[in-house]
Amino acid sequence: MSQAALASDPPFRLPLIAILRGIRPEEAVEHVGALVEEGFDAIEIPLNSPDWTASIGAVVREFGAKAWIGGGTVLREQDVDTLLDLGVRFIVTPNTNPPVIRHAVQRGLQVVAGFATASEAFAAIAAGAQMLKLFPASVYGPSLVPALRAVLPPIPLFVVGGVTPTMLPAYLSTGSTGAGIGGDLYKPGQSVETTREHARAFRQALLEHTA
Repeated sequence: MSQAALASDPPFRLPLIAILRGIRPEEAVEHVGALVEEGFDAIEIPLNSPDWTASIGAVVREFGAKAWIGGGTVLREQDVDTLLDLGVRFIVTPNTNPPVIRHAVQRGLQVVAGFATASEAFAAIAAGAQMLKLFPASVYGPSLVPALRAVLPPIPLFVVGGVTPTMLPAYLSTGSTGAGIGGDLYKPGQSVETTREHARAFRQALLEHTA
């Protein structure tokens, strides 16, 4: 049995986390609506986006019953509390910060913890992280994933950073659960139709690989 087969399933129906870094409140609902229509059910709005509390609040109100809405680039425990008040269901961290991970888990959130080494991955798991995020994936390439799978417990592992529709199958083939997709899905200021087209390309790459 492959390491990929041994990995546990994430809570998301589609194992692609849409990262809308830089999105503004006045456009967030429309872009997320397009993503939900294309089958995405894990949406991350990073906390270094403009007026992120307004964006996340609006998106949770509109789509919280249909999709997992989360906050990304979470660095502080107080931000976890703010996100929980806004109604998010998961957070994504860019690093391995056990106190932040532990606090979020204790408050009932799912955590996708950022890591770059096996030691960091084990530290995140020990703190309670239910999912992992290999970042930046493009620096390491798909070959690192099976090496990590050989020692990690069966936990969902997402690759994030420079993942394109063309590269996605290579990561999935080596044991990645899915991917977090940012700049190749959404760039600030782009049209909703562009977001929709990019979402379709990623979803198609995933479906073709799993067919």
